[in-house]
Amino acid sequence: MAWDKESLTGPNGVDWRVPVSELENRRKLLSEALSNYNIESVLIDDPVELYWLTGGRQNGMILVGSKDSDIETTHWVKRSLERAKFESGGDNCPDPVLLQPRMSDLANEIREKGGIEKPALLEGKIPHDRWKFINQKLISLNGDSKDCTKIMYELREIKSDWEIKMLRESGEINKTMFEAIKESGGLGKTELEMASIADKVSRKAGFGGRIRMRKWPMDCDRVVIVAGNSASVPSYFDSAIGGVGASPISSLGSGHAKVEPNSPVTVDIVHLHRGYVSDCTRMFSAGKLSNEWIERLDDMVEIRNKVVSSLGSGDNCSKTWEIGSQLAKEMGYEENLMGMLPDKSNFLGHSVGLELDETPVIAKGFDRPLNYGGIMAIEPKVIYEDGCIGTEDTFVRTRNGMEYITMGDKFPFITNWN
Repeated sequence: MAWDKESLTGPNGVDWRVPVSELENRRKLLSEALSNYNIESVLIDDPVELYWLTGGRQNGMILVGSKDSDIETTHWVKRSLERAKFESGGDNCPDPVLLQPRMSDLANEIREKGGIEKPALLEGKIPHDRWKFINQKLISLNGDSKDCTKIMYELREIKSDWEIKMLRESGEINKTMFEAIKESGGLGKTELEMASIADKVSRKAGFGGRIRMRKWPMDCDRVVIVAGNSASVPSYFDSAIGGVGASPISSLGSGHAKVEPNSPVTVDIVHLHRGYVSDCTRMFSAGKLSNEWIERLDDMVEIRNKVVSSLGSGDNCSKTWEIGSQLAKEMGYEENLMGMLPDKSNFLGHSVGLELDETPVIAKGFDRPLNYGGIMAIEPKVIYEDGCIGTEDTFVRTRNGMEYITMGDKFPFITNWN
């Protein structure tokens, strides 16, 4: 039975495929990086990395050779071949898109494409059993397979102009989710009720249902709303707040707690637009918060501003962490910054892109700056037994400094529903 390629569109028939020029440039960048690392080729089959290189996440793999090699870049697809061809550009695909060979024939196919050595694999990302299985099938090729995970991650840290455009569009949709909560949230509403309001907006705009993360076994609810003391409930999630969640198997995100009078409500929203993450947090309340809570929020905004300034000036992310955490300590928040003991998180921001937890991170050990074109969600928060308060926006570093991806000063840091 035939199917209609015209149905593979975004809203109102808009072509949501990755531009072929993007795919060509990404493969070129990878080919050049392989040359720098003295690696003959890579074989990529992780869904996110495959999407970045091919424009789709069909079941398959792509072989990319170093610019110094004679290897023909080839996208092999197990299922669905026709859809993969369309998503990679149709008649304008940068390289051949072919039916994936049997794994027993893979080594010979790589030889036919010009390969001599075992291609590098995503050893740091794909399951070990998968890595071992592929290696066994490539045993007749020369040498040992190297790990290309770091290469792929570093390439994806610097977003192209097109990717930044997608991220800005993601940020605009993120803002409409907050506006919906502002309009329909309030006293007596449960966290899940309000999350469903934001979910509806996000789904209508094209959210595909998955938030991708690198760190195993992390997963994430894209609308985390915590009302009052539910913010202090610890969870498995490596973040300042996790939320109670709907049940023990979903022990993250919004739960059944209701908005109480004069109590802080933290709304942390992630939206994905065409795969690209925007991450933002704002505070709400039903009634006036105490002066103590407002002072804490003002302090978090001050820390945020210091962090933004540090990143924009080119400081290493580890130095930015020291600046932000030291200021928090001087303000008296050492025991409450990004969680309460023993469940604190030791970061002030995380890079985003196609995944929520990309690199670099504003934390110890990241002794390098955020590159131009790098995207960072900056989120200082303090947690107490009776609630959480803080802020978060996603930024891009440009040669003019740090610029908002999310709504910034277009939406207040705190909104009173009354």
